[in-house]
Amino acid sequence: MTKLIIDGKEIDVPPEYTLLQACEAAGAEIPRFCYHERLSIAGNCRMCLVELKGGPKPVASCAWGVRDCRPGPNGEPPEVSTRSPMVKKAREGVMEFLLINHPLDCPICDQGGECDLQDQAMGYGVDTSRFAENKRAVEDKYMGALIKTVMTRCIQCTRCVRFAAEVCGVPEMGAIGRGEDMEITTYLETALTSELQGNMVDICPVGALTSKPYAFAARPWELGKTQSIDVMDGVGSAIRVDTRGREVMRILPRVNEAINEEWISDKTRHIVDGLRTQRLDRPYLRENGKLRPATWAEAFAAIAAKTRGANGKRIGAIAGDLAAVEEMFALKQLLESLGSANLAVQGGAAFDAGLGRASYLFNPTIAGIEQADALLIVGSNPRREASILNARIRKQWRTGRLKVGVIGEKADLTYDYDYLGAGIETLGDLAGGKHSFAEVLKGAENPLVLVGAAATSRPDGAAILAQAAKLAVDIGAVKDGWNGFGVLQPTASVAGALDIGFAPGEGGMSAAQMATTGGLDVLFLLGADEVEVKDGAFVVYIGTHGDRGAHRADVILPGAAYTEKSGLYVNTEGRVQMANRAAFPPGDAREDWAILRALSDLLGRKLPYDSLAALRQTLFEAVPHLMRLEQIAPAGAGAVSRLAARGGTADKAPLKPAIENYYLTNPIARASAVMAECARLASGQMLTAAE
Repeated sequence: MTKLIIDGKEIDVPPEYTLLQACEAAGAEIPRFCYHERLSIAGNCRMCLVELKGGPKPVASCAWGVRDCRPGPNGEPPEVSTRSPMVKKAREGVMEFLLINHPLDCPICDQGGECDLQDQAMGYGVDTSRFAENKRAVEDKYMGALIKTVMTRCIQCTRCVRFAAEVCGVPEMGAIGRGEDMEITTYLETALTSELQGNMVDICPVGALTSKPYAFAARPWELGKTQSIDVMDGVGSAIRVDTRGREVMRILPRVNEAINEEWISDKTRHIVDGLRTQRLDRPYLRENGKLRPATWAEAFAAIAAKTRGANGKRIGAIAGDLAAVEEMFALKQLLESLGSANLAVQGGAAFDAGLGRASYLFNPTIAGIEQADALLIVGSNPRREASILNARIRKQWRTGRLKVGVIGEKADLTYDYDYLGAGIETLGDLAGGKHSFAEVLKGAENPLVLVGAAATSRPDGAAILAQAAKLAVDIGAVKDGWNGFGVLQPTASVAGALDIGFAPGEGGMSAAQMATTGGLDVLFLLGADEVEVKDGAFVVYIGTHGDRGAHRADVILPGAAYTEKSGLYVNTEGRVQMANRAAFPPGDAREDWAILRALSDLLGRKLPYDSLAALRQTLFEAVPHLMRLEQIAPAGAGAVSRLAARGGTADKAPLKPAIENYYLTNPIARASAVMAECARLASGQMLTAAE
């Protein structure tokens, strides 16, 4: 540790700290524009100037290391002042320079009220300027469907350039020109291709980059703010949902170091318009081949008429990607009371919850990726399946300590890797030591085997999973203090469904069998839109959007989206999280668990709870670890060994991508015009502003 005296206060800080970090550790507030905790140091805004005793001029605290500070003549600790007259005058001068060319358009700027430049001009600037020359103007740049640019406001802090290159791994932004002619732009003004580009709006300290879909929609002080979690993938990013009245206006990230740090994916941020488009706001009933609006009583009566006469073994249920734990638990209890074991969740066919939680979770944890020194990706494209987790892999890769190998699709993952092959036989070669990457895995201290949706969604997914688990055990990835076998669940519902046993029981049918064999009389779809149901079954769809499931349904019961209900979710690492209600469902739509509770009464199988609190109490009695929010219940590593022992024969066909279009993976995203625009851009259409 190194001693410093900051504003008369003596503190000890690590020698690798910068002066800015040391000052903040001492409780001093240091203004900054270019410095960001998660980006490299640029040192070009000069707002963070402090006085170092004995120095002839102020120093930029963000770029000056503690170890570079010279002690006093008698060995006294270096003295730093953050409030001296020299510092005050220097900051006022820097602010005056920054505002020479900055336009006075705060009243129409979307950053108003959340702008670092506004705040720091008030706190550290002066109320006059000595510059009367005309302000320069810069032409706005095209950056795609998500980012609106007003480049005259840009102060060239280069945060966006560094974010694109370092965090996104897509170095598509840069500076051209010199001095006053310097401009930030994209190469040939093409649309940005990163799935994390929306974060540039958050880190831009001025109004140069703002959200294009949110332009001129609301002011921050008008909005109600609700802390929640994201369900667009299996990561469970921490988010804040901002609402005005009954309408969700925007979604922003919250800091959660264990999961998403302070970033969120573009799908998480920009599906907002999908929450209010193509919504189901009343029950529907199919008569003579056509759906017509109906009352709840009519819809329930039609379901009861079909269900009462049906054999329990010919009733089934499939849960969708966005289903919360409570409604799956209620549906499970309802079907069990009807004598059915036909339960399945989309994407859960390859997993056997009976082996233990470690057989279907990302055991190293998301933050644990930063301890790994070798990573084998089997049948996964983390950039598409979990953009935030992919950014964490890239973060560790940039340290130079992580070597990556990939089996499956050869894709741009934003980091270098050894491509080992497209077929699953490569796993056998690695296990037999026939491949050079096998030595990398065996020589690693904390190896990590990541299995993704391209492997687990195949009919032979269970066999591939078992082979991957066997390899993980053989290379020493499963040991005391480290479980390096990780399953990347691409959806929010699978881990929670397996935790509560929402899976085929003894003699039960899988999701594929229920959808395609035609062996069911009644099939409940709980927001399941990724299955093609064969004609024959009477389909009851409980969901939010007029998507694929609703098109096939005989009865539609309108449910609540994840922003309109309080619900538990379990992310891919097994962390229990709660999504909180920020708005209310439209029209006659109701929360999914309440629909199932009302329906059970009419079917004569009344569920034993009348409130969400009572439902959760029943749920916690059955599955105790779900009551521990934001915690990961220990998952015994023995489950990985049991999974490895199962064996099985895998098909030699190459692993194909599980997600064809990143932006259109669920009903909310498919209802979003913004996501449709992003999908068109990603497919190569409308790539430049000129086009």
